Amino acid sequence: MGRRRGIMSDRFKEEIAKELGFYDTVQKEGWGGIKSRDAGNMVKRAVEMAQEQMQNKDRS
Repeated sequence: MGRRRGIMSDRFKEEIAKELGFYDTVQKEGWGGIKSRDAGNMVKRAVEMAQEQMQNKDRS
């Protein structure tokens, strides 16, 4: 089975990791080095950002 392509770009993931405070772990150990909780928080934040963006479009 081939490797699936991620939905979030690496740049976007790095931005969120910096915001949530675990980007240093990503730099040292790669994405596999982050905790499950951090990965979950990253997805949660990405969803929040998408919802905010949709709300802003609705207001326009």
